[in-house]
Amino acid sequence: MSCLHKYWLKEFFKFFSIIQLLILVLFVFIDYLSRMERFLNSDISMLGALGYVLLKVPFMFVQLTPASILLAAIMVFGLMNRSNELLAIRSSGISIYFLIKPAILVGAILAILMFFLGETIIPITMAKSNFIKYNVIKKTHNIYSVRKDIWIKSENRLVHINFFDPAKQSVAGVTVTSLGKKFSLESRIDAQKGYYKQGRWVFENIIEQVHAGNSMDYDVKLYDKKSIPLTFKPKDLEEVSKKSEEMSFFELKKYVSKVEDEGYDATTYKVDLNAKIAFPFICIIMVLTGAATGMRSFVKENIPAAIALGVVIAFMYWIMYGFCLSLGYGTVLPPIISAWAANLFFLCFGILYLINTE
Repeated sequence: MSCLHKYWLKEFFKFFSIIQLLILVLFVFIDYLSRMERFLNSDISMLGALGYVLLKVPFMFVQLTPASILLAAIMVFGLMNRSNELLAIRSSGISIYFLIKPAILVGAILAILMFFLGETIIPITMAKSNFIKYNVIKKTHNIYSVRKDIWIKSENRLVHINFFDPAKQSVAGVTVTSLGKKFSLESRIDAQKGYYKQGRWVFENIIEQVHAGNSMDYDVKLYDKKSIPLTFKPKDLEEVSKKSEEMSFFELKKYVSKVEDEGYDATTYKVDLNAKIAFPFICIIMVLTGAATGMRSFVKENIPAAIALGVVIAFMYWIMYGFCLSLGYGTVLPPIISAWAANLFFLCFGILYLINTE
């Protein structure tokens, strides 16, 4: 490795560490204070609340890394531009693409680090964080989730949901059991699927069994569609259902196969599965875009403008990335395309931007 590459790497990691640390400290500070009222109204202590916020730091580190890479690359190349170091390098016959090599290397290393954290630490910390959020802070003690199965105690009813689709706000494999005063079985309703409409749950393909008086017999009725009043809403199910960030790539892949084998639509989880690989790849794109921005002629006199441009680029990526994922959740785009569309667009943009700079 040349001295020039070592110099660039040293400067890059210095700025990357400073930017990432500042953003994470601000996140912890803001998230802790913004939830203070909720913390005080719950059974959690202030120290426990701080631990709850800190559990989300690994997840936020991964989410903020692409933006920090972009800003750090702009700062390094911008300062080299201002001090005429880039001019001296070009004058000696060295192409700017020579400096891109360590940038791509850094992007690849951080992408691998993001994927590694997503496979090891983040599933554990996010699972603990969500448990504290829903069982200690929000106190949703009447709703429990084990993998894809959700159990709900609603008044005298016990509801079991085999699968919940957060994107379509629908459920499948539903069993509603009504109990009497002495926990005797009064009725049981089995529905193939259901959805929430106008404040009520509507279920389809229903088999209803109602206890007939003092006998041991049950009256069985079949319905194509029926509305059943239940106290919980899709938002309650979404909060306790298994989150994709609580699973590693291979665990999520296994989960998708299991859901599909049981005949349910796993589109939402397929999109998240592809996103687990696609998202870390943005590190390479951001470092290329940051390099191209820092080398522009206007940066020599106005580095703050370059930083502002970097923030806009990162913001635009987040918008497009989220929009493409939404199209995937809605089955408008195939899962793999929805996860990679934003990356492909910004990769083309970064390469063309860099070529234009040269």
